[in-house]
Amino acid sequence: MKAIVVTDQAAGRAGMTLVERPEPAPALNDVVVEVHASGFVPTELAWPSTWTDRLGQDRTPSIPGHELAGVVTALGYGTTGLSVGQRVFGLTDWNRDGTLAEYVAVEARNLAPLPGDVDFTVGASLPISGLTAWQGLFEHGRLQAGQSVLVHGAAGAVGSLVTQLAVEAGGYVIGTGRTGDRQAALDFGAQEFVDLENDALEDVGGVDLVFDVIGGDIGKRSAGLIRAGGTLVSVVGPPEARPADGLAVDFVVVADRAQLGEVVRRVRDGRLRTHIGLVATLDDAVAAFNRTERVTGKTVIRVRP
Repeated sequence: MKAIVVTDQAAGRAGMTLVERPEPAPALNDVVVEVHASGFVPTELAWPSTWTDRLGQDRTPSIPGHELAGVVTALGYGTTGLSVGQRVFGLTDWNRDGTLAEYVAVEARNLAPLPGDVDFTVGASLPISGLTAWQGLFEHGRLQAGQSVLVHGAAGAVGSLVTQLAVEAGGYVIGTGRTGDRQAALDFGAQEFVDLENDALEDVGGVDLVFDVIGGDIGKRSAGLIRAGGTLVSVVGPPEARPADGLAVDFVVVADRAQLGEVVRRVRDGRLRTHIGLVATLDDAVAAFNRTERVTGKTVIRVRP
């Protein structure tokens, strides 16, 4: 099968190559999925799990990408809940070969059924962004109707879903981003927008929840905006500053079939739309990941037409 592999951590995305690899075999409780579309997060090339297994052993050349939508082609021993020929989408294990390939072996529990009226490209754009938004808002942020939410990167792949889910849950959303992101953030439902290039973040005043996808100086300054009892949720590592009278939480997204179902149900009925910034083929994936211009939204690799 065709697959994108990485062998040199120092090379980053420039070290990605398209090669031929053996098709995977399903292990216990696995399925093999014929990948139709794959998602990729550029920061994963900095994750230790991309380069080593759970025992810390080198596992290169490794296949990156951990989001997929496709069709089940084989079941491992003991696998239940899915069937051959079923359309699925979901999130693969961090320490195993990923989804930038024509086939992938993945634990069945990490996948959810993909309805027939949801395109594979849309399905592949949802797992990391959708689960990150869901878990950050409702599990870690404990969002309640009527609360105010500051969403950094509100026009991006994660932030756009955070914005929409927060608004649906009754939150008042203040989005942030670059100057050119204003209209997109408002279109996704943000009631206000802070231009991080020109506006003063501190003018926002107090908020109940900050959803931080940026970190650094923006993350530190955001801690000072948390009201008493509020929460700073970070997906970019432990916050460098903590709220004076609130919580600071950082988390790594985990696969959850029920939550994937909640997200895709909202996509089907029009309550949620994903922000896809670029779609490329597997043959063109390396070039797509090494573009010099900024792409807002999710990059999806369409593995099959």
